[in-house]
Amino acid sequence: MKVLELLDEIEEIIDTSSGFPLTGKVLVDADEIREILKEIRIELPDEIQQAQWIKDEKQRILQEAKQEYEAILKDAKVQAEALIENDDITVKAKMRANEIMNVAEANVKTLKLSTFDYIDSILYNFQDKMDQLNAIYFQEMFSNLQNTFDKINSTIAENRSEIKEMIHKTQMESAD
Repeated sequence: MKVLELLDEIEEIIDTSSGFPLTGKVLVDADEIREILKEIRIELPDEIQQAQWIKDEKQRILQEAKQEYEAILKDAKVQAEALIENDDITVKAKMRANEIMNVAEANVKTLKLSTFDYIDSILYNFQDKMDQLNAIYFQEMFSNLQNTFDKINSTIAENRSEIKEMIHKTQMESAD
């Protein structure tokens, strides 16, 4: 870097210049120092830009490395999961789980059919009781109903006879 070289040159001028006794001060050529400072000012923007580029490039490289690290890590996890999936223990565990599920489904089906049979048995018994009650009480209810209709018909017939008799009586009284 040119700026560092110029700064070294200023330092050398200070070190080689003659000093004032007991003061710690040195006598330097002001024009020479100004000329070096002028060169530093000229070089400094280029060097700052170069340093900024280096800093940006470093950041970019670090970001790429981080992304690559994350991609490798993700790929490793996928491969680990695939290995676990294909692992003999996992395969056997899945087979055992399937067997258990099949047994459980068969038990559920058997239980369901048993429940349906039990409910059908209860309904059959209820239907049989209803038939028995029908046989016992229907004849009696039918007889009672027949007697009731017979009584109603008899009452209506008596009432009609009375009405006809009243009509006949009224017609006779009107004729007189």
